[in-house]
Amino acid sequence: MKTKFYILLFVISIATGCTREKQAEPSYDLVVYGSTSAGIIAAYTAKMKGLEVLLVSPDNHLGGLTTGGLGYTDIGNKYAITGLARDFYRRIGAEYGVFERWIFEPHTASGVFNDYLEKADVPVLYGYQLEKVEKEGASISAVLLRKGNSEKSVGAGVFIDATYEGDLMAGAGVSYTIGRESNETYGETYNGVQLRKRHQFPDLIDPYKIKGDPSSGLLWGISPEKVASDGTGDQKLQAYNFRICLTNDKGNQVPVTEPEDYDASRYELLLRLFEAQPDKRKLNDYFIWSKMPGGKTDINNRGGFSTDMIGMNYDYPEASYEEREDIVRAHENYTKGLLYFYKTDPRVPEELRMEMQEWGYPKDEYTDNGNWSPQLYVREVRRMVGQTVMTQHHCVGEQVVNDPVALAAYTMDSHNCQRIVVEKEGVPMVKNEGNVEIGGFGPYPIGYGAIVPKEEECDNLLVPVCLSASHIAYGSIRMEPVFMALGQVAALAAAEVVNGKTTVQSVDYRNIRKELQADPLSDGSQPEILVDNTDENVTVEGDWKTVSGNCYGQNALEIGGKGKVTFSPLLRYTGTYEVFVYFSKIKGIAPGTTVEIHAGSTPQQYTIVADDVEITGQTSGEWISAGTFSLEKEQPFEVTIYGNVKGKVRADAVLLVPQKDIAP
Repeated sequence: MKTKFYILLFVISIATGCTREKQAEPSYDLVVYGSTSAGIIAAYTAKMKGLEVLLVSPDNHLGGLTTGGLGYTDIGNKYAITGLARDFYRRIGAEYGVFERWIFEPHTASGVFNDYLEKADVPVLYGYQLEKVEKEGASISAVLLRKGNSEKSVGAGVFIDATYEGDLMAGAGVSYTIGRESNETYGETYNGVQLRKRHQFPDLIDPYKIKGDPSSGLLWGISPEKVASDGTGDQKLQAYNFRICLTNDKGNQVPVTEPEDYDASRYELLLRLFEAQPDKRKLNDYFIWSKMPGGKTDINNRGGFSTDMIGMNYDYPEASYEEREDIVRAHENYTKGLLYFYKTDPRVPEELRMEMQEWGYPKDEYTDNGNWSPQLYVREVRRMVGQTVMTQHHCVGEQVVNDPVALAAYTMDSHNCQRIVVEKEGVPMVKNEGNVEIGGFGPYPIGYGAIVPKEEECDNLLVPVCLSASHIAYGSIRMEPVFMALGQVAALAAAEVVNGKTTVQSVDYRNIRKELQADPLSDGSQPEILVDNTDENVTVEGDWKTVSGNCYGQNALEIGGKGKVTFSPLLRYTGTYEVFVYFSKIKGIAPGTTVEIHAGSTPQQYTIVADDVEITGQTSGEWISAGTFSLEKEQPFEVTIYGNVKGKVRADAVLLVPQKDIAP
C-alpha cells in the first residue's frame, strides 16, 4: 500500500508529461510543504530568522483546520500553548477586543495567518502538489511539483512536511505507519480495537434494513466485519468529519438545500436512534453544537450517529489526489445531506426539524468555496516512525523524553473507527468501535526526536504534523495549537541546519529551547514573564493545598480560609508591564479574590469578582488583568493572592506582559 500513491502519480506524469510546461525554480534555504497552521508558523518563523523560504500550498486554502471550521480550540491546558502558538490566540483576541481568544470565526483566523505571512513577506506557491521527491543519498535535493500542465522543480537545504497527510515524508522514503498498533507493540493499554461506551448506540438497536431479518442486509454505514478482541492492531482510521460553520443570523444565511448524490436511506439508522432516545429532542443531543462569535457555530460529532462518516476513510492515506478529492466530496455530501435530512425529512422529530430550520450556511465564510469549508478534518493519516516514538507512556508521565521542545496536554482522544454488529445475550445490535477518551494528566513534553526521521532514511526533513507517535498518543498530540508549536520548533531546527551546515539529527535540542525562551515570538521582542505556583520565587503562608485539574500547568494552590501566596517575578528589563492573574472558576469559589501588587512603596489592591469573569473555550480559567505598572529592572516586585473565608481561592500563576517601551 505504501507505494500506491506514488505509482499513481508516476503513471499520471508519464501520461501527461508531453503537454506540461516545465519551469525551473531557484533553490531555497527551506521549503515548507503544506499550508496548515504548522506550515504557516514554520514559514513565518524561518523567514523571520533570516532564511530564504518558500511555502508550498497544495491547494488554495491557508490555515488547514484552524481556518476550516475548528474555531472552538482543543486546548487541553493553556500552559502547554507557548511561543507563536500562544501569540496566534492573542492576535485572535485582539480581533475581538480581549487579551486572548480561543473561539473564533474562520475568516478571523484566516486574517491572522495572512498577517503573519505578510509581515515576514513569505512567498506562497498555491495549488502545486507533490509529484516526486529527488534525493542525493539521505538528503532531499529537490521536489517536483505539479499544477495542471505546469511543473516546477524546487530545491532547498532543508524541507518541512507540514501536511496532514505526510506526502513529502512518504515520498522521501521515510518509515511511517497507518492505523492502530496493537497494545503489545508499545506496551500500551488504549491502542488497537476499543469497544467502549462513549459516542455509542444504546443497546438493542437493530442493524438490519428490515428489523429482525438478517437476510435483508445491513443498514447503510454498518460493516459486516467481525470485531476483533480489544487491543488488536489494524489499519483502520478514526473517522473524519467537517467542523460545520452555520449561522442563525437570517441576514447572513445561505439556505441548507439538498446536496448532490442525496440519499435519505443513509440516515435510516439515525431514525432508529431517535426511536431509542425519545427524551432527546435537541440538536445538541446529536451534535456538539458549539456557539461561536457572529451567531455562528463550530459543530462536531456527538453520540452514535452524527457528523463522523465512520469507516469511509480507510483508503485516504495512500490514495491519489483525485481519489482523495472523491473521498472529501463523499464526506461533504454526507454531511450536507445530514443537515438537509434534519431540516426536511418528516420522519425526523418535529422539535429537531424546527430547530434545524433556524440555521443556514454563513454568507461571509468560505466565499470562494460555496460557503462550505474546504478542509476535511482528517484526524489521522500517516504517522512517521522516527527517532522517538511518542506513546501512551509519555502522555501519562510514565516516561519522559530527554529532548523536550514542546508540550501537549489534551486527552488521549480517538474517534470511532468502525460501525459493526455485536451480539449481547444472542441479540444482534449495532455498535461503534474505536472511541477512546482518556485524560486526567497534565502537560507533558514532546521530544525533538519525534519530528525527526531516522538519519539513514532522510537527514534534511522535519515532520511536525505527521510526527512519530502511536495511534493513541497521536490522539493527544494532534491538536492545532500543538502543531503550531511544533512548526515553530521545526523552523528553528531548520535554521540550525542551514547555519551550521549539519543534519536535522545533529541539531542540539537545547539550542532550540534557548531560542524559544529568549525570543518566543521569533521577532526579537522581549518575552513575557511567567511565574507558576511551582516556581522557586513563590512563597506560601497558610494551609494551602496542591490541587490538579482546571488549572494552569500541572497544579495550583487552593485554600478555603485565610492565607496568602506571593509571586516575585525577576525583572530583567525596565518599562511598562501589564500584570495578569490566572483565575479559575471552580466549585465553591469565593465571590471575590483579593490581589495585592507591590511595586514601590505603596501597595495596590485589586479584587477579582467571580461573577464578572466570563470563561470561554474548553478551560475553566482565564487571565485577568490586575493593571499596568511602570517597573524598573531588578526592582522588588510582588503579586500576592489572599485566601477568603467565604469560599475557595486558587493561586495558580502570574503573568507580566511587556509593553512597547521595554528596554534592557
